[in-house]
Parts: sequence; structure tokens; C-alpha cells
Amino acid sequence: MHHGHDGREPVSPKVNEVGRAVMDAAFAVHRELRPGLLESVYEHCLASDLMRAGLAVERQIAIPVHYREDRLDVGFRLDLLVESQVIVEVKAIDALASIHTAQILTYLRFSQIRLGYLINFNTPRLKDGFRRLVL
Repeated sequence: MHHGHDGREPVSPKVNEVGRAVMDAAFAVHRELRPGLLESVYEHCLASDLMRAGLAVERQIAIPVHYREDRLDVGFRLDLLVESQVIVEVKAIDALASIHTAQILTYLRFSQIRLGYLINFNTPRLKDGFRRLVL
């Protein structure tokens, strides 16, 4: 079996299309605002651009965590959920660390969503602050 394929379906074209829209919007926001602002500002502007592009966007969605018989109502909050199928986690920090990647993979797992983006706006070149994650 070759690497990276464990029998899962690839992400659907529809989901990939939403992902591309997220990337385009993120680059536009970064171009306009540059690094140095609060996460909440980037999150607001990104959501606003995506909605203007006709996409359904929900902000700060609480996702429960199930552990054995327990259900913890606010396990975590997703920054943005786009079209109910792409998670976007917005950061404005010095550098992304592996913990941030682990965090969004956990979000994907608990929310049953396949595609996520981790975007750090506080970087001179946005592509250096971009992670695309597929579960």
C-alpha cells in the first residue's frame, strides 16, 4: 500500500472548491490588512469576505467532546465553519507550532469534518502561515 492512502475517499470536488474559496479570501484579507492585528479582526474580515462570496459561514461554533459516557458541552470552539464542511482556525501569532496542527486535527475528528485550514495571519508571506489538513 502506498503512503498517504488508507482507503479513504479523497475530499470531494465540492469541499475542495470551498477550500479554494477560503484560501483566496485569506490571501485577500492578508494583502489588505497585513500582519500585526488581532486574531478576531482577521476572523471577522475572512468571514465577511466568504459570506460576500455567497458561502454560508458560522463563527465560534461550540463542538461537544464525547469521552466514555461523558459529553462535555463546550469541548472547543471552531473559529469558522464554512458551508458546514470546512473548518478554519485563525491565528495571529509568531509562528505555528505542532500543537496547533494537533488541535485542528482534533477538531476535525470530533466534528466529523474532513478538511481544515490553519491560517496564521501574522506572517509576512501568508503561504508560510498556511496549513491544509485532511482527515
